[in-house]
Amino acid sequence: MTVPAAPEAFRDECIRLVEVLHGLTETDLDRPTDCRPWTVRELLAHVRTGVGRLTDMLAAPAPPRAEVDAAGYFGAAKFTPTVDAERIDSGRQGGREVTAAGLADGVDRGWRATLDAVHAQPPHRVVRTRHGDAMTVVEFLRTRVVEVGVHGLDLAAALDRPPWLTPTAAVVVADLLTGGRPVPPALGWDRLTLIRKTTGRAPLIAAERAAVAAAGFRWLSFAP
Repeated sequence: MTVPAAPEAFRDECIRLVEVLHGLTETDLDRPTDCRPWTVRELLAHVRTGVGRLTDMLAAPAPPRAEVDAAGYFGAAKFTPTVDAERIDSGRQGGREVTAAGLADGVDRGWRATLDAVHAQPPHRVVRTRHGDAMTVVEFLRTRVVEVGVHGLDLAAALDRPPWLTPTAAVVVADLLTGGRPVPPALGWDRLTLIRKTTGRAPLIAAERAAVAAAGFRWLSFAP
């Protein structure tokens, strides 16, 4: 399958998430997640921030050239204890006294504003990330597909629901995780299994770990 454009995958995954949010209860929002110490409410507040982050970045002056790609954005060196603590606190603060309807509205407005801003820019526009790196809008938007898609798996697990990862987002995330390389046939993984295994959402056995290493997949620093 050809890798879908990042805007298409971002749109599809955000629409699906908003559909899920409209069906949540306040009790659902208070469930714990594996993204500790966040509840569903706090994780969703983090996702809401993430889907809208690009709007402010595009309003700032453009750096002269890109320095990292989407995989580089998730480099381990970026996620220091200080950065991680700030990320956790931001989610907890953002989740205070927020309703399911409010979160659904926030995510919906955020992703729509992001794509409006993206479509108003040249395709190779460069932005500055919160880590200080310069990257193209297209590459940064790939990171947003990862954020919404993989955290969607976390939310589905917390809510005891089947994963709702959309086909377009699954292809974009899998392509980023593998660096465009094929999955070794011996693993027998579909895209959902690949994503769960290589982001720490499902355990790897020793033989799988060796096969992944031999395939040259790029490990992302993405909080479990």
